[in-house]
Amino acid sequence: MGERLVWDWQRVLDGTYEVYAGTGLDVRTVVAGLGREVLDGFRLDEVPWERFRFGREVSAGRCLARARSTDPEVVRLALGELAGLLSHQGSVHAAAPLCVPFLIRLGADRAHPRRVNALGLVTEVSRMQHWGWGTREEFLRTAREGTSWGIDGYAMHWAVEAARRAVAADADLLLGLLDDPAPELRVRACNVLATALGDTGAIAAALRARSAVEPVPGVRASLVLAAAELARSHSDPHTTAAWCDALWSDPARPADVRVPAAMARLCLDEGPVPEELRAVLDALVDDGLARVLDDLPWLRHVRSPDGLAETLNQLLNGPQVSAMLKPWF
Repeated sequence: MGERLVWDWQRVLDGTYEVYAGTGLDVRTVVAGLGREVLDGFRLDEVPWERFRFGREVSAGRCLARARSTDPEVVRLALGELAGLLSHQGSVHAAAPLCVPFLIRLGADRAHPRRVNALGLVTEVSRMQHWGWGTREEFLRTAREGTSWGIDGYAMHWAVEAARRAVAADADLLLGLLDDPAPELRVRACNVLATALGDTGAIAAALRARSAVEPVPGVRASLVLAAAELARSHSDPHTTAAWCDALWSDPARPADVRVPAAMARLCLDEGPVPEELRAVLDALVDDGLARVLDDLPWLRHVRSPDGLAETLNQLLNGPQVSAMLKPWF
């Protein structure tokens, strides 16, 4: 099934892996070439899994097939096994992005018993770990530039890029989840949409529009953070920065909107922290708000529990540990 794998991991180390760009060994090209009929029909046998297995004995495709079960326990076990195949200790495996369009479809299926878990796996693939850093440089940062490699020797930034482009390609499915009855699913959909790579203007506009009518505090905060992450990733923060300024400075807005908007604004601007913004944070941050925001995936990635307190500390005061500990990849 597919062509014989001839990827040489040493090429990642010596910088000559670009010879594979655009070929059948470039997972970005392969994922983009999967047709809608293959994806919508879950025609898993038409996906070139073997090309990206790197000798691994367990098939991601078989896990995905079991994950379509209507039995919640079967699905739980299948997704748990799949999680180990997709990433490990922050390293994304070569075949992981091939799973992303199918996981999105599981998340969009209202009959599926573990939709949130399926979308959670997408974020494991479409983001690079920042290992607890919540500084202005690292918070709301989807991926780093430059080459890094997974434990299977593949160029990991290609895998992450392929996953992010797959998210953008299925934005219609994910945007349809922003009014899903389950708030937890809406939060997860925001978290996935924030990683999209490509033409994301419509996604950002939809997130901002939904925030105006969203009734649940945690989801409102997620919409703000997701829109800001998109803006930062695409180096066009001005529209979203102005929107965030309007939100955090508006006393009529709830704290679950104003505080995330203030946090986002710090990431979209390298200038000094405005005293007015500090005053808003001092006035609005309390235990009640922490209970709402601590459980959001952006803040859990910084610290769990107490994600809000730790993130604010790093955003306002910078890192409190040696720069020698900063992620090297």
